[in-house]
Amino acid sequence: MHGDSPGITAGPFASSTWSTVGEPLEEVFNDRIYSHTHVAHLEVRDPVQKAALAVGAVFLAVGLLGFVPGITTHYDQLTFAGHHSDAALLGIFNVSVLHNLVHLAFGVAGVALARMFNRARSYLIGGGIVYLVLFVYGLIVNHDSSANFVPVNNADNWLHLGLAVAMIALGAALGRRRDDTGRPVGTGGRTQSSTPNGTPHGPAL
Repeated sequence: MHGDSPGITAGPFASSTWSTVGEPLEEVFNDRIYSHTHVAHLEVRDPVQKAALAVGAVFLAVGLLGFVPGITTHYDQLTFAGHHSDAALLGIFNVSVLHNLVHLAFGVAGVALARMFNRARSYLIGGGIVYLVLFVYGLIVNHDSSANFVPVNNADNWLHLGLAVAMIALGAALGRRRDDTGRPVGTGGRTQSSTPNGTPHGPAL
């Protein structure tokens, strides 16, 4: 009845315990670590998400540069809003404090919404529609009147049209899902991810 009894051995018991308890616990631990790092690394991985992130970054840069003297000419004439603001980004695009803040807001939105596929697509298409409206606004408003409160000039109008077309096109093209798999376009043949041990995690989200 003691540990040295011939009918009882500790070796097989310890081995069985390790194989049935130790290994699964180790696998679960490794899987959880991999899952967290995998999700964090691929948080922004689909083409439409990358496009939204890139567009957002450009808007942030443009918004910040609008407050930099030299890059924005006639900086001393920068006003909060209205057609009296004669400041011009790169000496071409009419800007004001309000105009710069709109760019910054679009930039923050792009970076934030790029985290999720549907939101990234909505950001690109919705943002493109907003800039299409701004383009029409710039065409019909008298640039020398109080109605031009943003303000905009002819260069701004064409830039807004280009942004509208580009954003809507990116959202529509990259935001499609494949009919056969339901995966976003541009993600290749990835259907599942694996753990370092080769165990599949399931369909990639």
